[in-house]
Amino acid sequence: MQTPPASSLIERLPTDYQELLKDFLSRASFQKTLKDISIKEKLARVEKPLEIFPAFDQVFNAFHQVRVQDLNVVLIGQDPYHTPGLAQGLAFSIPENIDPGSRAFPSSLRNISKALMLDGYDPLLNGDLSHWAEQGVLLLNNALTVAQGIPQSHHSWQWQVLTDAVISCLANQHKHLVWLLWGKVAQKKISLINPTNQHLILTASHPSGLGAYQTNEPFLVKGDRACCGHFKKTNEWLTIHHKTPIEWSRSIFPTDVGAFEE
Repeated sequence: MQTPPASSLIERLPTDYQELLKDFLSRASFQKTLKDISIKEKLARVEKPLEIFPAFDQVFNAFHQVRVQDLNVVLIGQDPYHTPGLAQGLAFSIPENIDPGSRAFPSSLRNISKALMLDGYDPLLNGDLSHWAEQGVLLLNNALTVAQGIPQSHHSWQWQVLTDAVISCLANQHKHLVWLLWGKVAQKKISLINPTNQHLILTASHPSGLGAYQTNEPFLVKGDRACCGHFKKTNEWLTIHHKTPIEWSRSIFPTDVGAFEE
């Protein structure tokens, strides 16, 4: 078992995110919460019988994959996968060597792949979404760790104090970001997103399992006849604001940017 080094939580973040959070870091209450999380994580990894996912050196992977200055899209998830071998510090993403046809392949990724096809893109070749991150998509979970086999087990650790601060700072300091909020946990973040900075907020049900179909804003329409359209809408928005569209997968047909003409 890997033992965490004796460094503060914030020092594990890239320097550009430390700079982003500088106003929060001046608050004693914020620093105390981060210290408490660090202590809980260390004790859980060293003393508890359950594995903690992702691995210690991947907890802040989402931030290391996308520089603040390159960020255009924020996709918010709940917490890491709690099954061994899946979590890699990027919301919804899993290692590429997991066969899409296997039982280990999460239902959320199966449904994301269906939505991509309905939006006019090729399906996912595998579940590794790091190529999204490389193009400026922050794949951010609400909680950054989880105990094996127990979903949402670390929400009480108050990871959201850190992730909410990141969301608030990005929304205040940037314009024209796309926010993909899938499910109730993600949609609770709407109040943190500065409405004056002309962001695009897209909401839908969480893509996992049958829940993808079962709200007033379904991620997928029953029978897989249609989807929320978020992938196409994101690229329309980025194009209109002179940003590079995301290569979700190889596009089948050109994107129509007319929906967001100003």
